[in-house]
Amino acid sequence: MDPGTIAGIGIALFCIFGSMIMEGGQPGALIAPPAMLLVFGGTFGVAMASGLMKDATGAGGMIAKALKAKPEPPDETIAQMVEFAERARREGLLALEEVTKTVENPFLKKGIELAVDGTDPEELREILENDIAAYRSEQKVSAKFFENLGGFAPTLGIIGTVIGLIHVLGNLSDPGKLGPLIASAFLATLWGILSANVFWLPIANRLKRVAEIEVHHRELLIEGILSIQAGANPRIVQQRLLSHLSEKDRARINAEAA
Repeated sequence: MDPGTIAGIGIALFCIFGSMIMEGGQPGALIAPPAMLLVFGGTFGVAMASGLMKDATGAGGMIAKALKAKPEPPDETIAQMVEFAERARREGLLALEEVTKTVENPFLKKGIELAVDGTDPEELREILENDIAAYRSEQKVSAKFFENLGGFAPTLGIIGTVIGLIHVLGNLSDPGKLGPLIASAFLATLWGILSANVFWLPIANRLKRVAEIEVHHRELLIEGILSIQAGANPRIVQQRLLSHLSEKDRARINAEAA
């Protein structure tokens, strides 16, 4: 699991509450169930209304994916593809049929099975690229849901503040209550802005980043599978896959190999 998102959110919350304590405030004063109910519940409801029911019901799984996702290192992928290329060149492409039983990545497993079955290379590429397009579309929907949460939360916070100020205006005859009521009214805006910028938008961006890395990984697998199917030399397969990586990653992998 990459700790970036959890660590980042933790640092943001620490700084927010830490600055409040340094100024003499009490973090417990921010816990306002009515404001939090309006902001979190209202925002979720509006975001649900903006899409399909399945988009909202899968929100928990999307959060877990954003927090737990760990991209597969490209050097491990390249090493695995070179190993497959060596075996296919030594024993024949059909020898990889046994390999598919131990492959955990469903995308890689499907590609190898299609290659072993003698699928035309162009058709094989088209099938796998369609899988990538479907995956990209699915992840775009997931990220969009959290972008919607981040967009609606501040507005719901303002609505909560307006409701609180209406309550304040109804108690002008009792000046002693005005201070706490005004403070309570602005808590809704605080939670709306905080939840949008500390929770929802970072998670949306995290989902986009994870999807981007996974798409690149699958494109790498496609090139490897097609090279193996064509009977390319394992060294050529390695160099072809390395050419898809950044200069920094290539230098690191070459240094480790040396």
